[in-house]
Amino acid sequence: MDKEAVVQKTVETLAPFETANLVHFIKNLTVKSAMGNPWIIGTFLIVAFYAIVVRSKFVLSLLFAAVSLLLLLRYTLPAEGDTLSVSSTLPFAFGGLAIGAVLIYLNFIKTE
Repeated sequence: MDKEAVVQKTVETLAPFETANLVHFIKNLTVKSAMGNPWIIGTFLIVAFYAIVVRSKFVLSLLFAAVSLLLLLRYTLPAEGDTLSVSSTLPFAFGGLAIGAVLIYLNFIKTE
């Protein structure tokens, strides 16, 4: 392969990672698409592997909070076009309290 072909292939490969494309992706990101995106799931798996190997309680807590908030938003908030009601707000509120309680327990109460 000549030099120009390698450069052209590299440009085509890295085009999805341009700043404009990343900003567009983040603006249009929904909870449902985040839970199905292999890049986001892969990032979470790499961070989880790092946190387990290093045994970092802080990183594991952040990972737990991020995943649980994504799940909470996905399963408790109404679909697009629906209005908020008590039946959808109460599970969201109590789920958030449960997540907060687990994080407080893991970081401040539980000792090793």
